[in-house]
Amino acid sequence: TDLSVCLSDKRRIKPFLNRSEQEFVASRRNTVLQTLKKLKIQCSRKEVPNIALLGSGGGQRAMVGLLGSLVQLDKAGLLDCILYLSGVSGSTWCMASLYQEPDWSTKLETVKDRIIKRLKGPEVSLTDAMAKLKKYYYGKDLFSLTDVWAVMVVTSYVKEIDEHTLTEQRNQHKKDPFPIYTVIDKQCKQSSDGDPWFEINPYEAGYSLTGAFVDTCDFGSQFHEGSKKKHQDEFDMLYLQALCGSTLADEVDIKKTMWQKIKPCPPDSDKRGFPSDDPIPPSVDECYRALMDVVDMNISALNGEDTSGFDESIRTNLNDLSGGKSQLIDPMKTLETADKGAEKRYIKRFTIDVCEDLSSRIKIWLIDAGISICKCMAQWIWGRKYNFLHNMTDEAVHSTLRQSETRDYIDAGLLQNSPYFSVLREERDIDLIISLDFSDGDPFMTVTGAANTCKTLKIPFPEVNTISENKMKPKDFYVFKGQNSPTVIHIPLFNVVNCGDKVEDWRKKYRTFQGPYSAEMIADLMEVAGKNISNNREKLKEQIAAVIEEKRLSRFNNFLNKD
Repeated sequence: TDLSVCLSDKRRIKPFLNRSEQEFVASRRNTVLQTLKKLKIQCSRKEVPNIALLGSGGGQRAMVGLLGSLVQLDKAGLLDCILYLSGVSGSTWCMASLYQEPDWSTKLETVKDRIIKRLKGPEVSLTDAMAKLKKYYYGKDLFSLTDVWAVMVVTSYVKEIDEHTLTEQRNQHKKDPFPIYTVIDKQCKQSSDGDPWFEINPYEAGYSLTGAFVDTCDFGSQFHEGSKKKHQDEFDMLYLQALCGSTLADEVDIKKTMWQKIKPCPPDSDKRGFPSDDPIPPSVDECYRALMDVVDMNISALNGEDTSGFDESIRTNLNDLSGGKSQLIDPMKTLETADKGAEKRYIKRFTIDVCEDLSSRIKIWLIDAGISICKCMAQWIWGRKYNFLHNMTDEAVHSTLRQSETRDYIDAGLLQNSPYFSVLREERDIDLIISLDFSDGDPFMTVTGAANTCKTLKIPFPEVNTISENKMKPKDFYVFKGQNSPTVIHIPLFNVVNCGDKVEDWRKKYRTFQGPYSAEMIADLMEVAGKNISNNREKLKEQIAAVIEEKRLSRFNNFLNKD
């Protein structure tokens, strides 16, 4: 039964793999079997291991690192052993680039050269970026900072505007690993209720552990009690990359970057590359100045500077526009005190009030969009979508997931910077997880975090003990095994094997929140990431053989127990 039909029939569906994924898995397992024979690893059809490759977050470092790792897996003859490829944040940027090309893994060297050529090339022009922002602004009911992040930030790294959709890729990748993009549900994360882990693949999107899914082309459409009320066009791949990769630094850094990025150009922007088609009313200059003051006020607040001058300037501008006193909240006396929390609340409320005042005065798209963006900034709205579980009556779906008409989806790195919970779905029956970790800081945080969460949720996962490991000088290959759980191979990007005694130097050179990498940096990072695979080819083969042997013993024991 197709899941979208189940939802429209007002029926809750239990966790299972949809028919398209089942068919893919069956076909891909045949490919894996043939690959194992080439590697001279003994394996019967029933013992073929389900292997998942995970790419963590880490901005462009993760994007390039995953690409370098995949290239070496291909050269080692191991790429066709992989059943699933799942990514978080920056790793999804690499995935999106690869899956543009049908059956990319059969011509990876050519695809890799094309991607690197693009990454070394020019950025998307301001004209094209603004045209894309306008499409996003007018093309959907729910506009959020993710749209702005896609156009203003993600394009600066990936160097393109990819307007294809994920569902266009159906049946184009029969020779590639099955792709899973992952995000988290912001409300579930904040409330610690429900299921925060959310996955998106070419066929369906939904909550990994709850088992509630919708057809990917309907993710974002408006639903009520399981039936679709209003269709929204499927988002494109640029937006998907922004949805997955929207946390490159802490919140203050992001806010500073975003406030700077969203400064709209003046209405006479014909001198700046993107003229407005709309007639310009005489009040537009005052509206523009007021909006710029709102932006600068927020930037100053983040920098700990005095904002009272902006407050006065905004009020003066709006009073001039209205010919009298504008209806804004009164100046807050505590702005001059040390109560920073009260100041933040005031600036948030003041920003929203000013934006609503300006919205009633002007309809030039660029400034109108700027007003909407400022409101999103003040309320910190990212990845807002209609909730396809809204008001479903089946109590198997957590009440947290049923109550609100909309949900916000954000970068999974804010909770778990590696997509373990997409591949730990029981029905995917994963035997071996290869975790490529491109994270900042603690090189074991993702695997220990996954282990701790699995223990709480009673999901089979091996015990992870890294107390004796030097976090500043990790090795390049760790194996964690447990009873009745998948084997986990954990590979930190920068380690004492591929970086020698310069691990910290590499970390400092490739920070998450920095401008796009140079051609030389990309080449060096590709090489160092690739070494983690080439140096461990035999160890990877050994672990693949080991999980096959475990499956063989398990089948034998089950046979004996039946007798």
